[in-house]
Amino acid sequence: MDLNQVLVEVSNFDDSVEFYQTLGLRLIVSARGEYARFEMPSGSTTFSLYLKDAPILGNTVLYFEVDDVDRSYAELLEKGVKFDCPPTDQIYRWRTARFRDPSGNQLCLFHAGLDRRFPPWRLEQDPAA
Repeated sequence: MDLNQVLVEVSNFDDSVEFYQTLGLRLIVSARGEYARFEMPSGSTTFSLYLKDAPILGNTVLYFEVDDVDRSYAELLEKGVKFDCPPTDQIYRWRTARFRDPSGNQLCLFHAGLDRRFPPWRLEQDPAA
């Protein structure tokens, strides 16, 4: 199984498309000013936006993995992206910087290295499974 895409609701389509392009996503579909789909700079998962009058924002956080959180943070600051939290080392061994898109969806730049999939507290696989 592979994650194909993530879709988030937005309240301002044009601002949101521009915002995600600023993050480095490549626009591959734009339909009727209400749906956009992007390719990520790496990997095969795509990211989509859907225009809603009143988007439902929850506690979901979209994590964008980068090689260097501090460098990406500085580059996005120069492009006008506002952050809720600057680069910070977390107790779970990731470095993160949190921000929001124009609709208020929570986003996070992070770098975890091998700890992303293989932290010291990872559960062992059952060989019979």
